[in-house]
Amino acid sequence: MPDDLASIFPAEFVWGAATASYQIEGAATEDGRGESIWDRFSATPGKVRTGDTGLVACDFYHRYREDIALLRELGLDAFRFSIAWPRILPEGRGRVNQAGLDFYDRVVDELLANDIEPFVTLYHWDLPQALEDQGGWVSRETVDAFCEYAQVVAERLGDRVGRWITHNEPRVASWAGYGSGAHAPGRRSKSDATAAAHHLLLSHGRAVEILRDAAPKATVGITLNLHSVQADGDDESAAEVARRIDGGDNRWFLDPIFRGEYPTDVLELLGDAAPPVEEGDLAAISTPLDFLGVNNYSRLVIGGGGKPLRNSNAVYTDMDWEVYPDGLYEVLVRLRDEYAVPTIYVTENGAAFGDIRGHDGEVLDPERQDYLEGYIRAVGRAVQAGVPVSGYFVWSFLDNFEWAHGYSKRFGIVYVDYPTLDRVPKGSFHWYGDLIRRHRAAASPAAQTG
Repeated sequence: MPDDLASIFPAEFVWGAATASYQIEGAATEDGRGESIWDRFSATPGKVRTGDTGLVACDFYHRYREDIALLRELGLDAFRFSIAWPRILPEGRGRVNQAGLDFYDRVVDELLANDIEPFVTLYHWDLPQALEDQGGWVSRETVDAFCEYAQVVAERLGDRVGRWITHNEPRVASWAGYGSGAHAPGRRSKSDATAAAHHLLLSHGRAVEILRDAAPKATVGITLNLHSVQADGDDESAAEVARRIDGGDNRWFLDPIFRGEYPTDVLELLGDAAPPVEEGDLAAISTPLDFLGVNNYSRLVIGGGGKPLRNSNAVYTDMDWEVYPDGLYEVLVRLRDEYAVPTIYVTENGAAFGDIRGHDGEVLDPERQDYLEGYIRAVGRAVQAGVPVSGYFVWSFLDNFEWAHGYSKRFGIVYVDYPTLDRVPKGSFHWYGDLIRRHRAAASPAAQTG
């Protein structure tokens, strides 16, 4: 790895790894945890590949000390993880499960004892099933329930957690969960999806002030999955479709957060399926943020006739996503130029490949190393161009439950042998750790003074 990659980033740049509660924790029926929509969805035949569930997952619930020791070995500055709402409020609101709070107390304390900063996401898709039974994110009452949940968690952890993320990828939570039915809770309705998206954003905006009141020294943001949508050539139909997709995927979430309005072209396309916006909603959604989290993995290219175009010269991951590092650079520059985002963290970036454990017990993943180097270099270019990117989190720390794909897709830089739950750091783990060490050496006072 060239030394210049390590020296691109400022001394205070944060290196991290990311995970999510349902994907790694397991212990789904232990210590008072309630049922989530993903428990119900994954237990429904035909919803998840080969019937996989998060019942055990990576067993982080019992193995968190072992995993945090690996985080320290890696040399990370920060660890992004999410809280399981059903572990805190098994019925979604009301009764608080102290055992659930105790678990996250232990995780936060263990991280801090190892000099690793916790980046806490409040919602990474595991809505309590009890709330879904009452309407889920389509119901405005779920906004109130989320605020109650945020209050409970912030009051318990706010004295030690300095970085809060309200939601992870509200686009996926709304459209995959309530629009296409590909994710929990499996509904298929355009109007339900737009209502869910609006209520997710509204709950974000209202929770920002709750978090700030409970943890005045903390910084608060939201994570959006953003990608570059491009038209191939000069085809007018391709350009029109690309703008429409960009509107639904990117601007629909960026505009209300940073401009206090939904894009008019998307509202016109939605027609009667537009969300139920009440007075004061957009003011709440656009409550100023301290940072924006960006998840990015690939891009979308639209060809003639408005159809997605496959690049025959590109490398594709196991998710059939094109490897295109410039797409991340384009997103980051756009956030600066069009939305004046004050601080950005790349909160997820990584790749799934068909990793195999060799006869020697090692897991070599050169494709992932190439992917990470390309995308981290793109982040470095953005930093050098003056984009305020303050950190990068690889997805994922561990191989884990990959939603509707079950355990068939491996994103981790640590291999998980699911039958034994053994952890095996992959080649990318060692590559990433070496990059972090090089960066620290390049940023040290001795290096600066020569």
